[in-house]
Amino acid sequence: MSHSDTIDRPRAASFPSFRADHVGSLLRPQALREARAARAEGRLDAAGLRAVEDEQIARAIAKQEEVGLRAATDGEYRRAYWHYDFLGGLDGIEIYEPEDKVAFKGATLGHKLRVTGKIGWKPSMIEDFRYTASRTRTAIPKQTIPSPSVVHFRGGREAIDRSVYPHMDEFFGDLGATYEEAVGAFYAAGCRYLQLDEVNIAYLCDPQQIEGLKRRGEHVEGLLQIYADMINRATRARPKDMAMSMHLCRGNFQSTFIATGGYEPVAEVLFNAIDVDAYFMEFDDERSGGFEPLRFVPRGNKVVVLGIMTSKTGELESKDELKRRLDDASKFLPMEQLAISPQCGFASTQEGNKLSEEQQWAKLRLVAELSEELWGR
Repeated sequence: MSHSDTIDRPRAASFPSFRADHVGSLLRPQALREARAARAEGRLDAAGLRAVEDEQIARAIAKQEEVGLRAATDGEYRRAYWHYDFLGGLDGIEIYEPEDKVAFKGATLGHKLRVTGKIGWKPSMIEDFRYTASRTRTAIPKQTIPSPSVVHFRGGREAIDRSVYPHMDEFFGDLGATYEEAVGAFYAAGCRYLQLDEVNIAYLCDPQQIEGLKRRGEHVEGLLQIYADMINRATRARPKDMAMSMHLCRGNFQSTFIATGGYEPVAEVLFNAIDVDAYFMEFDDERSGGFEPLRFVPRGNKVVVLGIMTSKTGELESKDELKRRLDDASKFLPMEQLAISPQCGFASTQEGNKLSEEQQWAKLRLVAELSEELWGR
């Protein structure tokens, strides 16, 4: 697909014309790790770090194209976190290091966010996207940003200054409006493929996560619809030639996770009340449940990108097993509405998952090869 191709809804009929994709983040190369360490220690200035990032991103894009991918990202190489770097660039949101960390199954994440002022759009990652677009040759440049629900789910009511937002309706309204501006800004910068990384709707499939929300005093009734409405505020004004996807995740930090549970509790709203063109969905192990919720996907106008390959370990899946999984999924959604990818990014944070770069590229190459065998070029 060239940059001049248009993306007309309904998407299943025209985009993606390719059936292999990836969520977005890639393991950070050693040269980039060293540059970040030098910057943190004061041995490298901001311009020097940016130059190293530029070089490594150009190499990563070329590698994505080499292994056969038709969409390419910057690997999220300029970020420490998949979410905080973008959100911290918006007005009214502050990233800080708390005493209590975010607990994964076997690891902890060191930062949190809080709302200290009126939330508003301030150009965040627009220039990063422009650089990515300038380096793609055979792939369409794809931009990833966290979903707006992250701002609420991570801290809830207690992380939102009551003097700024005494009523939550105003908070959700400002957040939705900010994302609507963000979508427009990325479009104006040339972005035609934008992905929202949406972990929290997947978390709502886990009874333990629901109980955790209740314990901290959140109102969980209707929360799924509130999140859906915010996302729709962001996506509703996108032009016809801009595709938007949503990645659903249960946590990804150094090969660990947070939530467990199949998509059944959210499937009807997810597929029928949220206006996105495609869904990246985890299906790499039993934590994600079966394919049965795919029966709720409208026929003919949405694509589900099956994350049937894990990004958490380096062992390479067999083509036969992946084909069997695709065959199982096709019992609930036709093959023409399916695509494949790894189940998550390889490095949601700069630390990365526990596999090598060689293993990462082997997995992405396999996804591309398998898609050609099953769907053709």
